[in-house]
Amino acid sequence: MSEKENKNKTIIITGGASGIGQATTALLLERGYRVAIFDLEGDALQATRKQYAGNGDVFFAAVDVTNETLVGDMVADVDDNFGELTGLANCAGIAADKHVFDTSPELFRKILDINVVGTFIVGKEAARRMKGRGGSIVNIASISGLRGSKGRSAYGASKGAIVTLTQVMAVDLAEHGLRVNAVAPGPIDTPMVEAVHTQSDRDLYHRYVPMNRYGKPDEIASVIAFLLDDSQSGYVTGEIIAVDGGYRGAGLINRK
Repeated sequence: MSEKENKNKTIIITGGASGIGQATTALLLERGYRVAIFDLEGDALQATRKQYAGNGDVFFAAVDVTNETLVGDMVADVDDNFGELTGLANCAGIAADKHVFDTSPELFRKILDINVVGTFIVGKEAARRMKGRGGSIVNIASISGLRGSKGRSAYGASKGAIVTLTQVMAVDLAEHGLRVNAVAPGPIDTPMVEAVHTQSDRDLYHRYVPMNRYGKPDEIASVIAFLLDDSQSGYVTGEIIAVDGGYRGAGLINRK
């Protein structure tokens, strides 16, 4: 779809000020979309505000995705005053790499609350607004939600939940003209990954990822953009697309 054809399309991106969300923001703006960035107040959001200062195609909101009342108000504000909502990319999330013995119930609940409940809250509010007129929701799962990896009891459980949530939402919302899909990234060079992955983690991923490298946020953003675009993915719903350098499908790997 051309930039001109995207001009009246408005997308909410949670976690839009950093990592995959930031890359998706940049790509969608480049393609002519209007973008509403929902992120926690902090350095990343402040820097993004400065980056896009004066750009009328960008809306900023400091939003905790677990706050149902605030999310509802902000989604309504976007839809009523910024641009009729046509899509959502749920990129907000947190991670942890801790052995099951070292994972406290408090940490487990926090990760589930932000990653799963937050995705559900924003997705439901966006769907209510787009109901009957069409739209697309893209959630961020992970290969950690598709395969068991060390230290991912909380994070993996949250992403596995997003896989099932995505499929259920796709079924429930299809009758209302809405599509719901998820992208399951492998190891991607984002600030969150840099904070969690040690050099040992990187060595492990390089060993088990056939493409022998970490992905780039842009490589996830392009798949999100594909799933948001009805002209390209209009008959795709309930899908979980792994963007992982071949990790999920790999068996024995010959390293020379």
